[in-house]
Amino acid sequence: MTNTFSALMSPWTDLTGVGDSVKTHETRDPLIHPGDLPVAARLYLRDLDPRHPYASPLYGDFHGLPPILVHVGTEELLFTDSTRLVDRLIEDGVNAELVIWEGMWHVFQLFTLRVPESWRSLRQMGSFLHRHLSRAGVEIRSEPAESEKALAL
Repeated sequence: MTNTFSALMSPWTDLTGVGDSVKTHETRDPLIHPGDLPVAARLYLRDLDPRHPYASPLYGDFHGLPPILVHVGTEELLFTDSTRLVDRLIEDGVNAELVIWEGMWHVFQLFTLRVPESWRSLRQMGSFLHRHLSRAGVEIRSEPAESEKALAL
């Protein structure tokens, strides 16, 4: 099966660290400390240019990509990585959608037992994935597994 879609949660798309939210949200995201980004980027990049599209997709060519859904929280240190990415995707003709979650932080979807918005985000992403998998001819199980039922409080 070829890649027919992508769904992204809080993507880090620019390892140069120049997005506005890296400065404006430095105390708002409880998951990422701004000082950690340059360290993580150096460890990941080694000698690679941080603007290389393999490291920082924001600087790549998006023509011909399949539909992409991006979910991001307003409090994220990497908020503008998502907004800039979706702007670039649309500029390059990609069917891209940005969903912004008010008051949420980086990868808030991990907190399903405590944050109701995480479930709503995951369900929206699941609907997006289901729709595109169905179009690709993949059979989808419609009933949630027992473990999923137990978590849906």
